[in-house]
Amino acid sequence: MATQITQTATNVVQTEPAREVVSYDPATGEEIGRVPLRSAEEVKAAVARAREAQRGWGALSFRERARVLMRARALVLEEMDGVAELIARESGKPAAEALAMEIVPTLDLMQFFARKSEKMLRPEKIDIGLYRFLGRTSFIEYRPLGVVGIISPWNFPWATPLGEVSMALMAGNSVVLKPSELTPLVGLKVGEVFARAGLPEGLLEVLTGDGSTGAALVEAGVDKVMFTGSVPTGRRVAEAAARKLLPVVLELGGKDPMIVFEDADLSAASEAAVWGAFANSGQACASVERCYVHERVAEEFTRRVVEKAKALRQEPGAACDLGSMSSERQLRTVEEHVKDAVGRGARVLAGGGRAKGCSERGWFHEPTVLDRVDHSMTVMREETFGPVLPLMTFREEGEAVRLANDSEFGLTASVWTRDLKRGRRVASKIEAGTVMVNEVLYTHGIAQTPWGGVKQSGLGHTHGRLGLLEMVAPHHVHVNRLAFLQDVWWFAYTPGAAALFRSLARRFATGSLLQTLLISPQMLARYRERRKR
Repeated sequence: MATQITQTATNVVQTEPAREVVSYDPATGEEIGRVPLRSAEEVKAAVARAREAQRGWGALSFRERARVLMRARALVLEEMDGVAELIARESGKPAAEALAMEIVPTLDLMQFFARKSEKMLRPEKIDIGLYRFLGRTSFIEYRPLGVVGIISPWNFPWATPLGEVSMALMAGNSVVLKPSELTPLVGLKVGEVFARAGLPEGLLEVLTGDGSTGAALVEAGVDKVMFTGSVPTGRRVAEAAARKLLPVVLELGGKDPMIVFEDADLSAASEAAVWGAFANSGQACASVERCYVHERVAEEFTRRVVEKAKALRQEPGAACDLGSMSSERQLRTVEEHVKDAVGRGARVLAGGGRAKGCSERGWFHEPTVLDRVDHSMTVMREETFGPVLPLMTFREEGEAVRLANDSEFGLTASVWTRDLKRGRRVASKIEAGTVMVNEVLYTHGIAQTPWGGVKQSGLGHTHGRLGLLEMVAPHHVHVNRLAFLQDVWWFAYTPGAAALFRSLARRFATGSLLQTLLISPQMLARYRERRKR
C-alpha cells in the first residue's frame, strides 16, 4: 500500500495511506505502475453490476457470445508481442516464454470454446431404463450459474484468468476477476481486451487489490468461486465459501513426480526434465519437482541433465532461458528448501543459490540440480515452486509408483519409457489428476483436456468439457407424455396395490423388459382400480 504525501511551502505532511497496490518488475525491482486497492464496498458494487449485466448476456445465443470472444482473440493476436512484454515485466519470465506458455495456449482455448461450447452444453437425454416404456422422458439442461468470481495467480497471470473468463462468458455468465497483487496490470489488460472487443459493460469486472479484495469477493454474493493459488489460501477460500454454500474450484499446488525407466529415451527425457523443472523458473504447479530415475541409467541421465542445466542462460533481457522469480518471498522459499536438503546430505550438482551476474535488485535463482535426496527432505515433501530439480533413484516399477504416490499432492505426473503398455499401466497407478506418458508439464495448455488435481492439489476442473461444466448448473427436466394414465403408485394403498409393489420390486426393478412384461396383468388391474376411484 502506497502513502500519499502532500507538500506545502514550509513542510511535508504525510496523510493517510493511499489504497493502492504497487506493481514491480521482479527482474529489476523497478516500479511499473500503481492500481487501486478495491474495498469491500467496491467489490459488492461490481458484483451487483455483473449480476445485472448477466441477465441479457445469458439470453444470447452461443453464436452471439462467440463473436465477442473471437473479436477479443483477434485483438490478442494483433498485439501479442506487447502483451508478452507486459507479462514478462510483471512476472519476470522471458517474453518468449510468455508467448509460448501463456499467449499461444489461450489463443487456442478461445477459438475452441467459441466453436465448441454450444455442442458441449446442449441438452442431454437421459437413459431412464424401463420408465421410458411408461411414457417418461428426462433431459439435463445446462444453464449459466450467474456471476463467477475468479481469483487468479501471479505465475500465469494471463493464461489462467483469460482461459477461465473465456469459458465462463461462453457459458453465459458474467465474471468478476481479482488478479494477483503481484501482476495487476496483466489482469487489467485482460479486461481491456474484452472491453475493446465489444463485451457489454458489467460482464467482466476486474478488481485490483490484495488478499482483502479476494476475501471480499467470496463474501460478495457470487455464484461460484474459481481460485488458483496456495493450499493455505485455498483452504481459507473454501472455508469462507462453505459458510455461504458456494461451490468452488480450487487449483492449488503440486509436487509433481517424473519417473524415468531404464528403457526411456534419455536424450528426450533429460531435455524434458530440465524444461519441466525450470520453465517459468519452476513456478508452475505442474513443474517437475521430484524426478525418480532407474538406477541402471541414473548416472547417464544425471550427466545429461546437469550439462543441460548449466547451459541455460539466465539474465535480464530477451536473450535468456530463465527469468527471475516473481517475488523475494518465493526466492527465499527456494533457498530454504535447498539449504535444508544440503544440510541433510543432498549434493548440489548445478546451481545452488542466487544467480550471479544478474541484476542485484532482481530475484534470480540459479537452475539447481540435486542428488542424494530422500523423502525426509523438505525439497521432496513441500512445494518448492522454484528452479530446483531433485534426482532420486529406484530399482523396480512398484518402488517407483510408491515413491510417486508418497505425497500429499496429486496434480500431474509423467512416466518415461519406450514401452507404452508399461507407461499406461504405471500411469493408471499414480495418484494424480493428469498422468502423462513421454510428456511433461504442458497439458494445461491443451484447452480440450481437463485440468484438476486430487488430494491437496485441489477440487474441480478447468479446461475441457469437465471445466466448462464447472461454469453451468445442470437442471433436470422430466416429462410424462401419458399424463392421462394415473400412476399405479398413487393413493390408495389397497391390498392389490401392495401386491403389485412387491412384484415391481422383484421384476420391474431388475431392469429387464421381459420380467416387467410378466407383471403387466397386475399393472392393468391397478389402472382399472385407479380409474374406478
